[in-house]
Amino acid sequence: MKLTVTTDGIENIAADLLALPLSKRALEKDAEKALSGLGLALGVLKDFKADAGEMTLLYGTGGKCAAARIALLGIGEGNSPDDWRKAAGALASKAVELQLSRLGADLSGVIPVAGVPGHSFLQLASVFVQGCLAGSYRFERLKSGKLEKPEKKKSPKKKKEISELILVSGKDDASLIEKGAAEGMVVGTSRNAARELVNLPGNLLEAEDIAKAAKESGKKYGFDVTVFNRKEIEALGMGGLLSVNKGSFHPPTFTILEYRPKTKASKVVALVGKGVTFDSGGISLKPAEGMGEMKSDMSGAACVIGAVEAAARLALPVHVIGLIPATDNMPGGTAMKPGDVITTYSGITVEVGNTDAEGRLILADALTYAAEKYKPDVIIDFATLTGACIVALGYSVAGLFSNDDGLAGEIAEAAELSGEKVWRLPLWDLYAEQIKSDVADVSNTGGRGAGSITAAKFLEKFISGHEHWAHIDIAGPAFGTKNTGKTSGGTGFGVGLVIELLKKWS
Repeated sequence: MKLTVTTDGIENIAADLLALPLSKRALEKDAEKALSGLGLALGVLKDFKADAGEMTLLYGTGGKCAAARIALLGIGEGNSPDDWRKAAGALASKAVELQLSRLGADLSGVIPVAGVPGHSFLQLASVFVQGCLAGSYRFERLKSGKLEKPEKKKSPKKKKEISELILVSGKDDASLIEKGAAEGMVVGTSRNAARELVNLPGNLLEAEDIAKAAKESGKKYGFDVTVFNRKEIEALGMGGLLSVNKGSFHPPTFTILEYRPKTKASKVVALVGKGVTFDSGGISLKPAEGMGEMKSDMSGAACVIGAVEAAARLALPVHVIGLIPATDNMPGGTAMKPGDVITTYSGITVEVGNTDAEGRLILADALTYAAEKYKPDVIIDFATLTGACIVALGYSVAGLFSNDDGLAGEIAEAAELSGEKVWRLPLWDLYAEQIKSDVADVSNTGGRGAGSITAAKFLEKFISGHEHWAHIDIAGPAFGTKNTGKTSGGTGFGVGLVIELLKKWS
């Protein structure tokens, strides 16, 4: 998608669809004048409420406007990033639905969202572009088109993608809007790349494919990628990853992405992402209903790839290391069994209470490796770890666990800015009682109660005493289904959150 920022009058914007964002306040004060100037009938304002994401399409401007269509675009109160994000997503989705190529939006007369003083227009533009990229995304690469009815007359098929996004700016704000829009384009496209990985089915995305995707991103955007194969993982003694992989036909990988800024790094940040490419549950087999959605169990890995990619593209002055343990979890004849005792990379032994609690086993190895090999200032892991977190928080909010109150606060703030909401849950020591084992150092399950918390307490044992760690359980918001009321498929949750954090630390 080409991005254009212009200070031309909106009457000169030759877009297929030009949006006029209107807040509830602006609807009362400015809408009549704006529509009259474009030769549009005022009657449409009777039914338009300017709710965030609400849209009314208008045609026929009597030659007073070069755009083929005008959209009244509601932004609610207009003072929240979520209002703008929702509006932009609805606008771009409609453009794709109508198969329009050139999409425009007038940002010249709007009041910017609240944010850092002097940078509010930058924030507005970034949020709007990210919303447009999110709303225009479609996963269609696996559709052949063979079942479509042939046209009576042969004609070129219309493009479904938006080829150009045009943002109209006031002259005083153009530089900020241009900078913010460019940032939004980076974050939005990196998030969509993560979504593309999550949406691939298990037969097209194995552990080696995750490693390949990381390598391709690193080569394109200038960061290093190292991939450990099975023999190297065995040499490292990563018993958690190897045990989960035992039932699989496909080998595991352990991928390390490393972005080093050209200037002095303000922080060293390790991001760990769960990369289970398909989770059958192993011997503790999952129910058949909904099992196909378990292709999304590598959403943490996709988040890490997208976040490192975006950090490199934005040249942020932060040293970022991404670590991805990857495998599928299958019930083969050699598969890990309930009751098995395994030895992790850290040397800590684990009794396997349930083979469907596999994500924490592969993360255990990666967390210890991150803490001991890189000694980062901060460690954050992202994982679709527990169904219990969905029970607690639903499908739109991730669970946040941290041993550092300051870090937890910064993550919560970044989550609000990115629109990827989190809610902090406790890590009290009393929950550690539930994962004690009679035959090993620890059990990988803690019973039905507080399942997401006991999973986090398990991970905490493998950070080698690191004092600035956070675990984000993205089981709910990482993947949307028709039943969740969200856009179906991968969401790329976490990419924007990480970038907001890294920007703060820059």
